[in-house]
Amino acid sequence: MALHETFSLGVDPELGLQAEVAALNAQFEDATAQEILRAAIRHQFAGDIALVSSFGADSAVLLHMVSQIDPTTPVLFGDTIKMFPATLLYRDELIEKLGLTDVRTFKPSKEDLEAKDPAGMLWMSDTDACCHIRKVLPLERILTGFEAWISGRKRFQSKSRANLEYFELDQGRVKVNPLADWSAADILDYAKAHDLPPHPLVAQGYPSIGCMPCTDKVAPGEDPRSGRWRGQDKTECGIHWPTHGKEIDGSGI
Repeated sequence: MALHETFSLGVDPELGLQAEVAALNAQFEDATAQEILRAAIRHQFAGDIALVSSFGADSAVLLHMVSQIDPTTPVLFGDTIKMFPATLLYRDELIEKLGLTDVRTFKPSKEDLEAKDPAGMLWMSDTDACCHIRKVLPLERILTGFEAWISGRKRFQSKSRANLEYFELDQGRVKVNPLADWSAADILDYAKAHDLPPHPLVAQGYPSIGCMPCTDKVAPGEDPRSGRWRGQDKTECGIHWPTHGKEIDGSGI
């Protein structure tokens, strides 16, 4: 049972969740990623938690950890219909190798695409709007009913993630970041130790992989996410902003 279920009905649910997140961060301050995941999946949010995975450059590590704890844990993968073919093949490879039994691929709605991006070229004029209809809105829909979700974000990835905590409050749910304090070396060491296949595009110079039109190669010494939305003042697609970036109806884009 989640901690916020013990708060009285007279308490603001948001305040209850904030207290829960603070308590969890204090409790698991020195815990390992596996301990955080095990507690979240088997106890704290049992039956009400999902892993959201891009099946990108570092995804195999967290997917492997989850598969070792409970391979029936729902794994949510957003196919924006702009993905690298290599990512879709990599997804299928990892599902089979790790024995994941509940991977749910979700896509943008036909209605949203017809209304906002009928030609499929919105990314050229407004990347925020494109991410909103292809990532943010579909994720919000598929997360309905879940109390918490797991993210693979890490502090070393960018300045915007430098102060990332293990547990966060996001859109009325708890978001779990078990790899927050991991380094790039930690990721590689774990992958090698467990014989996890790398995403095929990593060797080609893509340390962070998103949609094809908005992902570029990264030069040595650059921020690992500098190849995302190259040349723009944009570092996140929106799903990790405190309120998913924008109103759910699309206003504020």
